[in-house]
Amino acid sequence: MSQVEEKTRKTGEKTREHLMEKYRQAPSGPGVYLMKNGKNKIIYVGKAKNLKKRLSSYFIKNRNHDPKTAVLISMIKDFDLVITASDHEAFILESNLIKEHRPKYNVILKDGKNYPLLRVDMKEEYPSIQRVRRIQEDAAVYFGPYSSSRSVNQTLKQIQKIFKLRRCRDSQFRNRSRPCLNYQIKACLGLCTMTVSPGVYKRRVRDAILFLRGKSGRVLKKLEAEMKAHAKVHEFEKAAQVRDTIFAIKNVMEKQAVVCPDMQDRDIFALASDRGRAVVTVMMVRSGRLIDTAHYPAHLGFKEEDEILSAFLDQYYEKSGFIPSDILVSREMENQTILEQNLKERRGKTLVIHVPARGEKKRLMDMALRNASRELEKLLKREEEEQASMVMLQTLLGMEKPPERIECFDNSNISGQDPVSSMAVFTHGRPDKGAYRKYIIKDIPFQDDYAYMFQVLERRFSGSGKTMTWPDLLVVDGGKGQLNMALAVLRDLGIENEFALAGLAKKNAAKGETEDKIYIPGRSNPLNIGQAKKGLFLLEQVRDEAHRFAISFQRKRREKRGSLSVLDTIPGIGPMRRKSLLTRFKGIEKMKKAGLEEIAALPGMNKKSAQILITHLNSQ
Repeated sequence: MSQVEEKTRKTGEKTREHLMEKYRQAPSGPGVYLMKNGKNKIIYVGKAKNLKKRLSSYFIKNRNHDPKTAVLISMIKDFDLVITASDHEAFILESNLIKEHRPKYNVILKDGKNYPLLRVDMKEEYPSIQRVRRIQEDAAVYFGPYSSSRSVNQTLKQIQKIFKLRRCRDSQFRNRSRPCLNYQIKACLGLCTMTVSPGVYKRRVRDAILFLRGKSGRVLKKLEAEMKAHAKVHEFEKAAQVRDTIFAIKNVMEKQAVVCPDMQDRDIFALASDRGRAVVTVMMVRSGRLIDTAHYPAHLGFKEEDEILSAFLDQYYEKSGFIPSDILVSREMENQTILEQNLKERRGKTLVIHVPARGEKKRLMDMALRNASRELEKLLKREEEEQASMVMLQTLLGMEKPPERIECFDNSNISGQDPVSSMAVFTHGRPDKGAYRKYIIKDIPFQDDYAYMFQVLERRFSGSGKTMTWPDLLVVDGGKGQLNMALAVLRDLGIENEFALAGLAKKNAAKGETEDKIYIPGRSNPLNIGQAKKGLFLLEQVRDEAHRFAISFQRKRREKRGSLSVLDTIPGIGPMRRKSLLTRFKGIEKMKKAGLEEIAALPGMNKKSAQILITHLNSQ
């Protein structure tokens, strides 16, 4: 046994003794436990009625764990305990600690940055339905969370098409002098410049809110009465507009299946799990109609299925603007009574959480379980294909392990102007957009892709090695020239052996090439792809994503520079005033939203120059 192996063995034994000693001192009452890794970071938060019994499942009765759970348990190097007076208190504390620390292996419904919601503030004179990312402490009405951006966009488009509410931002609405295109195509009431009273408009918004809550029948009754009232006083054009709205709502209702003859509101939660992965399917039934079905993937981590479902419900209704009186779940949960009580308090009315055993509710649950199983099967198949692509790429590039983290860099500029670079990141074969990075090229006044790439790679990898997250594979967009330049940077930094490196060059159709080419250090010719097409396709995906991200960033930079040049054309706005304005507002959009007094109070500005600026910007 080598010295390194002996040291590792002794460290493992010491950690094991430390954990067992803390386990023996653990109480048998309720509380919360916080598992930590070797860096003293909390990786999991759990609760238990009996802490000692629960901890024994990790440190004593661990022979029957599946391989994945065994690996997770091996990551535990320490733990802390918080003793509570009751199981109910432990439930609340666990929820709060998960929100605070967001541990890696807890079941966490993605926060507002990922799951969008719809927001309506009825305090506004002319409310609009806005897409937002989190629920704020205000009096606005929220709908969601929606499972994807596509889902919320479809809902918003449907609402705007039926009720013709305003789509413009507040700044556009206040400063518009004539109806926009949406009014011209009859997709908006044109209230910004037309005579539409707040009372009439708010009635439309209230109807839209009822529609979002699934109360389409009530909306229809109101609109039919309104149409008859208009016709009675010979306001036939208004009656026709209401009639069109009625037709649009009926068209939507025809697509919504009636699944509950009792016409009640209820949510159905079904969970399917396999191979360490789970999917929770949520079916929303309003007034007996199935209005939406959403699927939420999750990792099992340390949790059992009932704990997954319980954690999901608690977080889901924290983000939801509506809690129905009847909640169906696919299995009993350990803390079901506590969860039910908490939801009653949030709702302000009675509700029931139960597992249906027969009849229509059982039929609904079976439908939700089929959907969850189908979605889980698709998820696992996709992950298998992604893993196969990584293994194929590992073999192709001669790597020691599959490249779980791949980084790719690409440059973008127009004739050397506004040069930028981007870093796209794929984790486990999928885009990891939270890890993407944008770079503004500095102090290179001429077009030189090699110089751009040299600067960006040096900036990316010149940090501290202890805190640096290394990729398993670094990909540069280009052939041997770009590859050798990247290798030179890594050698200068002394990290050329930390990860694999590859260059991806586009195919040359003029030479009869049918595939992109992969270059690696120490080899003059491109690799023979052979049967590793999936590995090449994965690299092409990463490269294309880096290219898209770079072009998007460069376009924004160009547009920002173009918009700022507007200040050069405004009479009386010289270099000093322009500097003062940009220092305060950072851009044209914020200037447009500022008031006369705020602008006039800036150094070098006065009311006359502020008025000229506002008039000029609003005319653009």
